[in-house]
Amino acid sequence: MCVVPDSTATLTLQRHFAAHIRDPDHVAAPTGIEPRRMRIYRDLFFNNVESLLSANFPVIHSLRGEQDWHELIRAFLRDHRCHTPLFPELGREFLQFLEQRQGQSTNDPPFLLELAHYEWAELALSLDEAEIEAIPHDPEGDVINGVPVLSPLAWPLAYRFPVQRIRPDFQPEELPENPTLLLLIRDRADQVSFLEINPLTHLLIERLQANSHMSGLEIVQALLADIAPDQAATLLASGLDLLRDLRKRSAVLGTQG
Repeated sequence: MCVVPDSTATLTLQRHFAAHIRDPDHVAAPTGIEPRRMRIYRDLFFNNVESLLSANFPVIHSLRGEQDWHELIRAFLRDHRCHTPLFPELGREFLQFLEQRQGQSTNDPPFLLELAHYEWAELALSLDEAEIEAIPHDPEGDVINGVPVLSPLAWPLAYRFPVQRIRPDFQPEELPENPTLLLLIRDRADQVSFLEINPLTHLLIERLQANSHMSGLEIVQALLADIAPDQAATLLASGLDLLRDLRKRSAVLGTQG
């Protein structure tokens, strides 16, 4: 005779098992499982997640030290409910966990969330499914007189803290006077790089993102007329050089064909 398992009991056991794996310090192991086997499950689960997050967030890992880092991972496993089983998305889930911790009574430094986003962004861009060759554009087009095409793999980022400089011997507590503006680019060889940019370049990229018909020259002229009308003629050459530099770095792909 075939014995049908009790689905309710099985589900209860699975939830108890998962709860213990996530928080072994506060949830006892299910009965009937050999302690040695349970320890193997616990260690495999924790070590796999810890190893992946250490690779995704190496600077945060270096700042906290092993004990504090492991406590942070334990808190992530205990308190956060992931919405995807995909390992490449675990970094995004960790970022959401850190965002949820803001305002709580933790010892997290004020720059932690921005630093985490900065570290996550590099992986996120490297995994982005957009392909430059699939984007309609003329790579030999004149970006000054033609309509520039901005790469979807060029991400402008703005932070309150200088996240690209943070390391164990530089951990700012006070907000600097000016924000940090960065451009994250994945080029035609799928190499990811960061570029620190000035406010003019950041504004130019925003204009390029919204543009569909103006030439590069018209975009730069309109931008300068809005932000520095008294110096627009003087700054025009510098503005066009910025556009050419974005083209050289694969942030601008070319022109509309």
